[in-house]
Amino acid sequence: MTLLHTVNKSPFESMSFDTCLGYAKDGSTVLLIEDGVYAATTGNSAADKIKNASGVTFAVLGPDLQARGLENKLADGIKVVDYEGFVNLVAEHDSVQSWL
Repeated sequence: MTLLHTVNKSPFESMSFDTCLGYAKDGSTVLLIEDGVYAATTGNSAADKIKNASGVTFAVLGPDLQARGLENKLADGIKVVDYEGFVNLVAEHDSVQSWL
């Protein structure tokens, strides 16, 4: 069973991102939305955790990244998706777990 995890809280204000990583298994995708996109920026501990997460795919919602002026600070290996891409990720996975 494949699972799409969505994280909408900044990793600097909430434990949602770390909790999510604890449950994300091989084949899972983590989609960072709203303030969760801060985890996808270079030069922070969250980006290091993404780099070291084995078997988990990471994506970020592009409009949320742009709204925060972070599009030029995206860490390597993270896919940027638009709203249609978000819908496609939901359709591709068996279920969705939102980390609020």
